[in-house]
Amino acid sequence: MADYFETDEVVKGYDGALVRRIMGYIKPYRMLCFVMIVALALSTLGELAIPIKMQRLIDDEILARYIRVPDLLRTTKRSIAVGTDLFIPQDRDRGITAGVPDGDQWYVFTLKPNDPSTPVMDAHPELFLRGRDTAAVKTRDLYALPAGEIRAVRGRDFPRILSVVTEMFIILILVFVCTFFQTWTSSLIGQRAMKEMRLDLFKKTASQSTAFISRHPVGRIVTRLTGDVETLNEFFTTVLVAFLKDLSVMAGVLITLFLLSPKLALVVILILPLVVWITAVSRIKARDAFRSQRVASSRVNSYLSERISGIQVVQLFRGGKKSSREFAERNEELLRANLGEMYVFATFRPLVEFLSTVTVAAVIVVGAGMVFNLSLPLGVLIAFINLVAMFYAPVMDISEKYTLLQSAMAGGERVFKLLDTDEHIPDTGSVSVENSIRGDIAFEHVSFSYTGGETVLKDLSFEVKAGEMIAIVGYTGAGKTTITNVLARLWDIDSGRITLDGIPIADIKLGELRRSVLPVLQDVFLFSGSVTNNISLGLPLTEAQVEDAARAVHAHEFISRLSDGYQTKLSEGAANISSGQRQLISFARVIAHNPAVVILDEATSSVDTETEHLIQLGLQRVLANRTSIVIAHRLSTIRNASRILVLSGGKLVEQGTHRELIARNGLYAGLYRLQYEGE
Repeated sequence: MADYFETDEVVKGYDGALVRRIMGYIKPYRMLCFVMIVALALSTLGELAIPIKMQRLIDDEILARYIRVPDLLRTTKRSIAVGTDLFIPQDRDRGITAGVPDGDQWYVFTLKPNDPSTPVMDAHPELFLRGRDTAAVKTRDLYALPAGEIRAVRGRDFPRILSVVTEMFIILILVFVCTFFQTWTSSLIGQRAMKEMRLDLFKKTASQSTAFISRHPVGRIVTRLTGDVETLNEFFTTVLVAFLKDLSVMAGVLITLFLLSPKLALVVILILPLVVWITAVSRIKARDAFRSQRVASSRVNSYLSERISGIQVVQLFRGGKKSSREFAERNEELLRANLGEMYVFATFRPLVEFLSTVTVAAVIVVGAGMVFNLSLPLGVLIAFINLVAMFYAPVMDISEKYTLLQSAMAGGERVFKLLDTDEHIPDTGSVSVENSIRGDIAFEHVSFSYTGGETVLKDLSFEVKAGEMIAIVGYTGAGKTTITNVLARLWDIDSGRITLDGIPIADIKLGELRRSVLPVLQDVFLFSGSVTNNISLGLPLTEAQVEDAARAVHAHEFISRLSDGYQTKLSEGAANISSGQRQLISFARVIAHNPAVVILDEATSSVDTETEHLIQLGLQRVLANRTSIVIAHRLSTIRNASRILVLSGGKLVEQGTHRELIARNGLYAGLYRLQYEGE
């Protein structure tokens, strides 16, 4: 079995031009994009602010440790003066250009009227340095005091701790709200963009020529409008936004690390090349594994589809064991492909987590030494640990989403390839013939081939007068149905000319031509929906007009007997009614549209004798004063035709009435004897 669908590219590398075309669909939603980007930026800043707030909470409120610099020349904004002494936060790397710290850690606090710490300071004057509004005490001396005195001195810190925690809670709420708006806007943009893309694809496909449709399987076109478009939707809602968020978080984390401590940030930077290398290797491995998995899955699906569709043939020809063996081989291939994909992610995640742990360990080792020598506050070290974890989460996310990006690139390429395909019948007509067609038809030296190879119609010439009923007969492949296709311009001819009322059909507006020339095809197609909708098919017809059309072809009788009459819902393909009833409804549809020219292409081949008799009675009345072309294998249905055209090999070899052709004893007479020599 040929695995037809494996010809599609499964994954494709990043394509900037393709991304620009995809992004073109979100241009009408610039305001929503702005809201999404603002929400994404705010949520990222909020997530980065949490570790910073936590660091401030630990260093400034919980530990509140300062160092004393007696001969400070330049201080930070947060330095505090107690009498003539200066105290700055525990970080000698910032704000000190002269002076040497005394090596002790101090707790500095602001005094208030009736301050609870006053009795403690009065009881231990040797421990406290007191200014007019501030005081300080060595940390080791403070925590050597009784618990009650410690609470009296540090009681002022609890409201500030509560205030910072409240700020963190508010930031978390803002992050939640911003993340909601970011997710909602990105999904809305994606859904609206995909709606427009599906509409463009449907319009493009619906306008393509019959030649295009005949070359492309319906399932593949449907996949373009559903599966590939949904893949692009994932690109909008999952991949693109996730990439922006992950990259912004990673960049924000690195910037924050350098702002907190450049020396400690270098420890993280030194490990990054290894992270980048592992990510690049895993991306390549994941791409290959994903490609193998999709190809194997395609082989399994196509095999199942074919075998289940032909299950009766498999059973009748006892092919069950062979089919089981063949399916087992494809199933084993899919298993190996799935396991290969699993191995990639099962290896990558632990490696990234290992590097994350190594980075945290390195930060702790280096940071602990800096904390011990008073060059780094403890809160900064804790913030570093949280920020490192925040940095590595996007690393795993970006690598795993890269396969989705590649799949979206492949899906986008297929979608735009379909959008760029232009094989529609050109509507070059400028002549309007609305409601003025008489029905004179002329083929003048018409030649036509479907594929540019074997010619189907060869220098064909004939005329049909307005109101005349002619029949076209011939062996299979003689070109009978092709006449229907080229007359309605479902295909364009290679050479020659076809005229309607003396006007070349290429000069007539395409919509008006097809409203004037309506065929009843051999393969009847009815849409799921009511009988009324299938007869009117878009025309604003009243119930009475629909019923009149049905009565004209003797369809009213069986429609009335249906469960809901004209409102009976037909299933897909109208499988809940007989083939003869489907044929009658298709006749009623043509009559309701009142064309000037009617073509009956093997229209009674699927109808039983009784139904055919009813149709013939209706058509004799309905086709009066209309040009009609009847293509039929049953020669009994065309005995009353004004003329019968006999085709052979795409050429007109005989024409005349039934009696004239029988008397000529040519090809038509031979066909007639083959059908009725036993009668």
